[in-house]
Amino acid sequence: MSSNPGVQTRIIAARILDAVLHRGRSLKAEFAAALPALPDPRDRALVEAIVFAALRQRTRYDAALAAWMPRPLGRRDGELRALLHAGFAQLDVLALPAHAAVDATVEATRALGRAHQAGLVNALLRRAQRDGIAATDAAAAWPDWLRARVEADWPEQAAGIFNASAQAAPLWVRVNRQRRTRAAYLQQLTEAGIVAVPHPDADDALRIDVPVSVAELPGFSEGVVSVQDASAQLVADALQLAGGARVLDACAAPGGKAAHMLERDPSLRLTALDIDPRRVRRMAETFARIGVNADARTGDATDPSSWWDGQTFDAVVIDAPCSATGIVRRQPDILLHRRASDLGALTATQARLLEALWPLLAPGGALLYATCSILRAENERQVAAFLARTPDATVDALDARFGRVAGDGRQRLPGEDGMDGFYYARLRKAPSP
Repeated sequence: MSSNPGVQTRIIAARILDAVLHRGRSLKAEFAAALPALPDPRDRALVEAIVFAALRQRTRYDAALAAWMPRPLGRRDGELRALLHAGFAQLDVLALPAHAAVDATVEATRALGRAHQAGLVNALLRRAQRDGIAATDAAAAWPDWLRARVEADWPEQAAGIFNASAQAAPLWVRVNRQRRTRAAYLQQLTEAGIVAVPHPDADDALRIDVPVSVAELPGFSEGVVSVQDASAQLVADALQLAGGARVLDACAAPGGKAAHMLERDPSLRLTALDIDPRRVRRMAETFARIGVNADARTGDATDPSSWWDGQTFDAVVIDAPCSATGIVRRQPDILLHRRASDLGALTATQARLLEALWPLLAPGGALLYATCSILRAENERQVAAFLARTPDATVDALDARFGRVAGDGRQRLPGEDGMDGFYYARLRKAPSP
């Protein structure tokens, strides 16, 4: 690999893109494997910015290559195609200085053992610089089957969903009210030259429209602030927990919602459960950084007999595994990896979670069912089916802070108020007779 940091960042970006675009790899896993090779956080941030921009705009970049090249790239040219996407992203979305972006990307072509194609890369990037890259319909990035579902579920909002999902998301942070008031932290950000805006409905949330690295956030390592979208922060508001309540966060990793509830009220007796022991360890690290006490436990939420002590909970949160169609702007590889067959398995898991955890809820207690999906099959139809088969469950209505009415719950669509797509339904167990 080149010793030139500028060239090295383009090589790493291209290799990550190649793995995600052509080999079905997870973007998160590729970042985790590749970014530690870059010691400078600015280089890591540049790689992330290039890759995200290229994935969000991949259909535009593919269309440009199809229009500009006399014959399409072959199956063995995946790395080259990824490098061209990285080059286009630098010029198009990131608007980096053209000279540096083109030179570093052309040099990366040579460093990847493709010196014979350096001239082609140079010519294509120069054309992108000169002519620009034409717009395409944002819906084209979605696989046909998933686009059809979104259009059927949200006929009037579908175009807005597709457009919002192609945009970069703002950085949302959550201020730990045990350490700092939101107003005081906003002042700290202002003094650090970081512009942030408070959210009117999410009391601990600040939106930063020009994202910065976590390392630049004052007090992050001391637990003063955490990164979390405002739509996820509203989970703590949806539950309306009483002091000292016994709470189960059943699909808790990476731990943000559990931590937020404890920041709000350290007297809660909270169990944070996840099936993956590695994620549970990371959750425990998050709780330690923030300075909250939770019982971080490994267990299968669909099989309480393996971990539950028999004591009922006053509140249960199920942030259920889902299609993640509400957070495509944050995880653009969803559109590459999601399959139609996934939905049946996901909805079955969601139903099993509801069935398994309802008996753990105390009479009079509340269960919050939430997803980062926008699909009705995972949200309002899932909740309606559960209510139909559960005589002691009723709907506990949520207000407009949680989005538009969607069956017995509330739905926020991607980009509304700058937030991720998210669904919430609060269910109440009948009190003891």
